[in-house]
Amino acid sequence: MRGRYWVETLGCPKNQVDSDKLEGTLVADGYVRADAVGDADVVVVNTCAFIEDARRESIDVTLELAEARKPGARLVVTGCLAERYGEELAGALPEADLVAGFGVPVTLGRVPAPGPVPRMDLLNLPRPRSGRPWAYVKVAEGCDRTCGFCAIPSFRGPQRSRTTESILAEVDALDVEEVVLVAQDLASYGRDRGAPGIVGLVRAVSRLVRRVRLLYLYPSDLTDGLIDVIEADAVHYFDLSLQHVSKPHLRRMRRWGDGERFLRRIEDIRVRMPDAAFRSNFIVGYPGETEADHDQLLRFVHDAQLDWCGFFAYSEEAGTYAAGLPQKVDASLMADRLAEVRAVQDDITTARRAALLGTTTTVLVDEPGVSRSHREAPEIDGIVAVPGELAPRSFVTVEVIGAAGPDLEARPVPARLAG
Repeated sequence: MRGRYWVETLGCPKNQVDSDKLEGTLVADGYVRADAVGDADVVVVNTCAFIEDARRESIDVTLELAEARKPGARLVVTGCLAERYGEELAGALPEADLVAGFGVPVTLGRVPAPGPVPRMDLLNLPRPRSGRPWAYVKVAEGCDRTCGFCAIPSFRGPQRSRTTESILAEVDALDVEEVVLVAQDLASYGRDRGAPGIVGLVRAVSRLVRRVRLLYLYPSDLTDGLIDVIEADAVHYFDLSLQHVSKPHLRRMRRWGDGERFLRRIEDIRVRMPDAAFRSNFIVGYPGETEADHDQLLRFVHDAQLDWCGFFAYSEEAGTYAAGLPQKVDASLMADRLAEVRAVQDDITTARRAALLGTTTTVLVDEPGVSRSHREAPEIDGIVAVPGELAPRSFVTVEVIGAAGPDLEARPVPARLAG
């Protein structure tokens, strides 16, 4: 009987791609996916280390899986937490049989023999065909930016872009209807290779799939050329990594831009693409954030009317520029500011979703009863509920008939009306 594996993924979509590649190596090594963690012979936890909450969740989930595994099953901890805190984590987690950083073979779940451990290039490993009608595709690893709050470059390393040919081969093998391109700094794709960049890549991928979606765009790289290719060859969805809007505060964060520039760019895009959807993320409580800075953020959120927003409390990361800054924001004040800005955005998201009542749109059916239009990124945003008989992988023209917070309800439009 062949061995069975279980892979638990925490963190961002980029981690999901890494897990898919790890699964590819497990399958190639003769393993099959277990139906439950308690049935697996090897349990792999792909951890996240981005902020303190993510690290705590990674530890908690690892301990839960250690308890749930069957006697004799191997437990392997990999991913960002393992890469960043390898020896420390191994000492703190005796439950784990192996703590392995990026690219360390974990296929058999065995503790490697003493001596140098061979490493694999996860970025270019093959991965199984997707079981869903969409898939994340990581086009680069690492980041060359020096944002004050972020430790990712310290353990993911500098940016390393894949070749266009390898990306297209992966897209073709996945056999999906929608590809979601991801990287730590997506719009910088190709610069480290002196190769054609993100614009050419989007055009090439769009020839292979019906939908191309882009996640994690640094605002200074949202060029006219990139907007042109999104308008022509990708879904009209803009995931902008803004982080804040106060100009002096952004400089403290070692970031580019300001709220006025961001608003102008968003309005320019809406003139060209009235159906465009926008998402962003913001950090609240970064050292030195004043009431005036926070008020600017509140005004921006109100004025920008973004479809989706994530707000996160600042988390101090060892070794980052921000860790040594004075003027720390009190945790209780940070919580109050988070609650305030989230309440504003919740009302905006609810109103923007309700405004779609009575409109028609095209959705991709992900699974029975669940679909998404161009406005919803998978696993991140809301969904469009549809009749369960609609076939997964199909594109259907629907009319929105209900809205409940972030989610919509829709029914198919008869073909004679849809045309």
